[in-house]
Amino acid sequence: MFQPTRRCESIRLSEIRKMFDITAEDAINLSLGEPDFDTPLHIREAVKKALDDGFTHYTANKGILELREAISCKFKEENKLDVDPESILVTVGASQALYISLQALVNRGDEVLIPDPGFLSYDAFVKLAEGKMVPVSLKEENEFRMTQEDVLDKITDKTKALILNSPSNPTGAVMQKEDIKGIAEIADDHGIYLISDEVYEHIIYDGKHYSPGRYTENAITINAFSKTYAMTGFRIGYMTAKPEIAEELLKVHQYNVACASSLSQIAGLEALTGPQECVGEMVAEFKRRRDLVVKRLNEMGIPFKAPKGAFYAFPRVQNSQEFVDKAVENGVIIVNGSSFGKCGENHFRLSYAASYEKLEEAMDRLETIEI
Repeated sequence: MFQPTRRCESIRLSEIRKMFDITAEDAINLSLGEPDFDTPLHIREAVKKALDDGFTHYTANKGILELREAISCKFKEENKLDVDPESILVTVGASQALYISLQALVNRGDEVLIPDPGFLSYDAFVKLAEGKMVPVSLKEENEFRMTQEDVLDKITDKTKALILNSPSNPTGAVMQKEDIKGIAEIADDHGIYLISDEVYEHIIYDGKHYSPGRYTENAITINAFSKTYAMTGFRIGYMTAKPEIAEELLKVHQYNVACASSLSQIAGLEALTGPQECVGEMVAEFKRRRDLVVKRLNEMGIPFKAPKGAFYAFPRVQNSQEFVDKAVENGVIIVNGSSFGKCGENHFRLSYAASYEKLEEAMDRLETIEI
């Protein structure tokens, strides 16, 4: 009889994907965090050319030098990080970057602090590294932003790392500069690593993005092209850390996937070095959709503040599971907030990455639900 490892037994399949799999043909799926836009044309054309040119072989484990140089420039200009291309690793999306970070840093029994509510993969990645997940409870009155006080309450002598995510999935919270700096100081004082998931950094409507790597050398900075450039299917991301950490990350990456897809790396290079107007246009449309969702939900008697970033609404309701079930019955697929941690109970996550027209129809359907 097959017996899975304790690592696999300790995790469960994604609740988001479960919701996705039950989608009826006429249902409106607001469960996935995937932009509905096509990948910009100039990026697709670059990939076509690379394919025609036969760029279909292995690349360097770290990724092609041209892409790492472009990422280095991006880090310097946008994130104020002075990063050498040799300390940059091109990965199979941000998910692989998160996975190899924990594999490289965490020993059995080490504690890793993760946001609660937070992206559900964090818990699974910690468990696969045989670490102990410690939730950092985020308060609704703070708009689910992680603060220095939240972190200090959870640190012990076993704490090895802290995962940060701003803007946040699932809440859309954007951390403030003073909290980023304060948490970076805590990391230095306690000798812990900050793993900063920054995949939504360009999707901010109110406020500004700050990378922890500006304030501490103990940061691993992770990003991807999926959300900013509507490139989810390319599975291409990147990460950086100080050289001694980067070398350990490379070991796991090398034996895990060897290298990211050659064609996806060309797509990433074109995304960073090509026209950027597409980013502003998509963010403006996300904001228009956000405003629609906030207005309609408030009119339904589900009051909540407009999220400052990402493309998720995370409202509170009296019974989230009942609301999610009724939404499914009415042809709208959303996710129970408890999937993202204990502090997500009695909330639901709704992705407004769908088209404006679909969101209007979804709001009409949700409006029929008795709260």
